[in-house]
This record gives sequence, C-alpha cells and structure tokens, in this order.
Amino acid sequence: MSTARPIAARPTTARRRLFSAGAAAWPLLAAVLGIVAVWYGVTYLVLAPERRFLLPPLHEVLGNTLGNPNVMNPMFDALWQTVGVALCGLAIAVVLGIGYAVVMAQAGWAEKILYPYAVILQTIPILALTPLIGIWLGYGFSARIVVCVIIALFPMIANTLFGLQSAGPAAHDLFTLNRATRVQRLLKLQFPAALPSIFTGLRNAAGLSVIGAIVGDFFFQQGSPGIGGLLRTYTLRLNMDALFMAIILTALFGVAMFSVFAALDRAVIGRWYGRGAA
Repeated sequence: MSTARPIAARPTTARRRLFSAGAAAWPLLAAVLGIVAVWYGVTYLVLAPERRFLLPPLHEVLGNTLGNPNVMNPMFDALWQTVGVALCGLAIAVVLGIGYAVVMAQAGWAEKILYPYAVILQTIPILALTPLIGIWLGYGFSARIVVCVIIALFPMIANTLFGLQSAGPAAHDLFTLNRATRVQRLLKLQFPAALPSIFTGLRNAAGLSVIGAIVGDFFFQQGSPGIGGLLRTYTLRLNMDALFMAIILTALFGVAMFSVFAALDRAVIGRWYGRGAA
C-alpha cells in the first residue's frame, strides 16, 4: 500500500497576521525614522551651536523629560484630558454627521437645503468661531467639545452622504419591485453600500477630533488643562524640551486614534465584503 506524500504545512493564521501587521507597520516606521533623521540633520547641520536650543536633539528631549515626574505627570494628566475631549467630540460628530446625511439622502430637496449649511460650517475658520464659542459657552470642557465637533463634523457628513447615494439604480429598482419601505431601503441597501465611505469619514474625523481638542485646549484655559494648554505654556516660557515632548505625545495620540479606526475599518469592511478571509 502506497503512503500519501506529506503535504507542506501552510503558514499558520497567526503567522500570516503577524506578517500582515509588519507589512502595514513598516511605512509608518520608515516615516518616523525619516523624521528623526531630518530632526538630527537640522539640529547639528543647520543650526549654529548657540541656536541649537531652538531644536534640541531627540535624545536630550527624552533624557530631560521622561525621567522628570514634575514634567511628565502634568503632561500625562493633560493628555488624558485631551483624550476625553477628542473622544466625546468624535462621538457627537459621528452621530450628528450620520444623522444629518441620512436626512439629506431621503430627498433631493433636503440635500439642496441642508448641505450648504454644512459647507458654510466647514469653510468658516475655526479661529474665527473660537472667541464666540468661549463667550457663549464659557471657557471650559463644553466649549472644547464644541470646537472639536465643528472640526470633525464635515468629513462624517460628506462621506456618509456620498456612501448613502452610491447604491446603483438597479439595486434601488429591485427594492422598489419588492415594495421595500423607506426604512428597509435605508438599512438593507443604503447603509451597507455606505459602510466604506462611512469608515473613511470616521478615520478623517478621528484625526481632526484630535486637532479640535488641542485647539480648544489652547484657547480655553478654565478647568483642567489639556495638552494644548501646556503647549501654550511651554511656548511662552521657551521650555523647548517639554514643548517637544508634548508635541511627540500629541503626535502619538493622533497616530493611535487614526490607527485604531483604520484597523476597525479593515476588520468590519473586510468581513462585510468577504476580503481578508484567506
């Protein structure tokens, strides 16, 4: 009796996932290394020694801040405050943006009436609205969330509306033939078709919510200080080591927010459309 030849073992799922994660992470790592290289190049090759305090080298920034609890403890507290503002603002922007887009997608006249307001809100510089927001709502937590919502809202509206309108005429005709209600058409046709666009808007809004939270922290000083408030304080005091450390933490927070929603996008959209199930 002949024995069957052993079949070469296929890579395990864990190994494939690890390889995919590494392939996705290397461009970000390369970008970070490039930024560090440019940083050191400017510090040591462009700036004169007496002006090197304007851009201290990375190892000095880390050495003078990471081991100093008097610097890092307030910075982490401020970052946590900013995280809360960004997440609250993003959640409100997602709910309002999707709801606004759903209303516009129901009728052409609704889009013609409502969409210009979204465009106007997007085109007005947030720095022009910030003083009014402070006067109306005070200079605390609520005002910071409003600034965050205003900045993050438009990507959710525009991308969700585009997605809801992306279902083809043939699919709409099929639902009409089966006498689907407006709610059934929305939930079973338009929302599934809009998922990729919704997650694109979510990724963009996540990054903008971080910017909105920092802008609100920068201008509104009442209550617990956020990372934007510390950036302002460090700038006024020319505390360059702490300033650059705060910028690094802010950048890491922004990258983390974007990465979380990008991973969620791949998981949900990939599963919905049958991708990634290799």
